[in-house]
Amino acid sequence: MSHIYLTHALPGKRIAELGQHCDMDCWSGPGLLPADRLRLALAAADGVVCLLTDRIDAALLAAAPRLRFISSVSVGLDHVDLEAATGRGIPVGHTPGVLVDATADTAFALLLAAARRIAEADAFVRGGHWRPETAWSPDFFLGRDLAGATLGLVGLGAIARAVARRAAAFGMRVVAWNRSPRTVPGVEVLPLDDVLAASDFVSVHVALAPQTRGLLDAQRLAQLRPGAVLINTARGGIVDEAALADALISGHLGGAGLDVYEREPLPAESPLLTAPNTVLAPHIGSATALTRRRMADLAAANALAALRGERMPHCANPAVYE
Repeated sequence: MSHIYLTHALPGKRIAELGQHCDMDCWSGPGLLPADRLRLALAAADGVVCLLTDRIDAALLAAAPRLRFISSVSVGLDHVDLEAATGRGIPVGHTPGVLVDATADTAFALLLAAARRIAEADAFVRGGHWRPETAWSPDFFLGRDLAGATLGLVGLGAIARAVARRAAAFGMRVVAWNRSPRTVPGVEVLPLDDVLAASDFVSVHVALAPQTRGLLDAQRLAQLRPGAVLINTARGGIVDEAALADALISGHLGGAGLDVYEREPLPAESPLLTAPNTVLAPHIGSATALTRRRMADLAAANALAALRGERMPHCANPAVYE
């Protein structure tokens, strides 16, 4: 019987179904699976169901001679060496589609929180600073209006289009840049520099790839309108975090809402922790109970197909089947 390893316990009925077709082991903690334990587990595994926190690189694959498939509970696969996996003929599954609305909600929640200075206001109240002499003034916690403002989308995939629909409901103009041509009703597609220059709010929705790493560097952040707000629910490496912190501290940018970072968890020395009007979330874009169940079900479906020698329904490297 095939031996499958789960790097974390997962919800959903299909995971239990998967266990009926193989010998299945699961990391039970505490915490996330350490890299050395993952290496040891995969040395004897025929397949793995993993998370985006599990780094599966060429060296790890070389130490896993029996491995026949990888099924990741994620949309992005920058934690998996796809080239190395394809070279070994190993299909890599992922879980697209099911987290679109949850992640779009998170992006818009961060946008609203930064626009209206919610985190700052919450700290003000909890810190005991809301007293009669500071109760109200004409410029008390002034934020930014969404109605009539321009939202720029960097990327125009499914999540970005869902954010565009939410923005339209708030009366926002939506402009966007995409790496390949795409037409979306109600969205004006422009060159990236024009999107940045035109936008009061910018939301990032591209995948992390060599072409997008550091895409929003100091030079591009300087092109944003003074007081603009940057939202990132895609991947941390797309934005130069040091340059972003500098732009916030200098006052060029009016705020940021971030759910992803170049290093996760965010290091204690990160300048983002002390940057003004910065709303920071711990990578919770898809963190709803329903979405996580759906993601686990898709990952299990990919694994079940691989066990049966069938094509994964959601395979990121379909060349392995050619």
